[in-house]
Amino acid sequence: MSSNIKVLQVIPKLGYGGAETGCYDIAHYLPENNCKSFIVTSGGELIKFIDREKVKLIRLPVHSKNPLLILLNAIILVGIILFYNISIVHARSRAPAWSCLLATKLTGRKFVTTFHGTYNFSGKLKKFYNSVMVRSDLIIAGSNFIFSHIKENYSEFLKLKKKFLVIFRGINVDYFDPTAKLETDEKKLLEKWKINKEKKIILVPGRLTSWKGQELLIEAINLVKIELGYEAFHVVILGSDQGRNLYKKKLIGLTEQYRLTNQIKFIDHCEDMALAYQVSDIVISPSIEPEAFGRVAVESQSMEKLIIASNIGGSNETIINEKTGFLFESGDANSLSKKIIRAITIDETSLKLIGKEARKNIIEKFNVEKMCFSTYSEYKKLLN
Repeated sequence: MSSNIKVLQVIPKLGYGGAETGCYDIAHYLPENNCKSFIVTSGGELIKFIDREKVKLIRLPVHSKNPLLILLNAIILVGIILFYNISIVHARSRAPAWSCLLATKLTGRKFVTTFHGTYNFSGKLKKFYNSVMVRSDLIIAGSNFIFSHIKENYSEFLKLKKKFLVIFRGINVDYFDPTAKLETDEKKLLEKWKINKEKKIILVPGRLTSWKGQELLIEAINLVKIELGYEAFHVVILGSDQGRNLYKKKLIGLTEQYRLTNQIKFIDHCEDMALAYQVSDIVISPSIEPEAFGRVAVESQSMEKLIIASNIGGSNETIINEKTGFLFESGDANSLSKKIIRAITIDETSLKLIGKEARKNIIEKFNVEKMCFSTYSEYKKLLN
């Protein structure tokens, strides 16, 4: 049966986000299990890493929310499905999901969706638009938090005959492995960032957007400085503003206001995130809105780094509080500052113990092999 499975994944762009890397991982896992793998996307940075001998890549403007393009994409997808005899169509975002829904209805193929985030809605029309993600034969939630969110907000669209389950996102624990990095590479990265390793380094990864909590983080760092009376560590805010120039200017203005310009650095991008974690001592995820899963918390734990994260969303599921990391009161700069002080003053033995427990936690629950195997198993069940 497995040799006959042909899976077409449809995603707006193949960037470095959680949904995109999950798509990439599944696409390369399937051929290892005698399945044919296809991706339809508009573009993205990850495209250059796709093994074209294993995965068939098709470019379509599936990132567009234009109703006419959504309809056109659906018609083209019908042709792709019939030409390649696709068994399963797996959509990972709302606009392409509408195209996939129509295409699978017309071709009679199985339709799968992964609900990656808490899509906002303020009215019935937006909620209806979002509901496409629960109109499939198999609905996958990326965390228990997302599972609960769907049940609370989209119950009228859920039908008993459809399967609805949680498959946690997974990461490549061989890539995010603290023993796999060279000391020379660490030195080169620190030189590039213009940071001397005489102080501890706090890493804050994530695109620059208000809900990721960078403003809260800067306020907390200021409170720590006031409490300690000196600059005890470097802070690297690592992420692109993705065109949000005003927000980045606001963050820079805050660092100047609190006189933290010598302590806080803004870095737009790092090609080797595992290396970025490796040169750091503490990682912070200060989101003020729930993370659907929280890749930063998982990646940092895999790298045996102490993670401090807000106590909402996926972080509650991926971090074992006080054992593999620290959770602070969401939106509370004072709570975060106390956790930071505790983290930078903790003894090395306790720090290493937390790191070992953190990596063990990720290997057992959130590795990419487990995610891929679970998804592949559900594909087979769906066809059977």
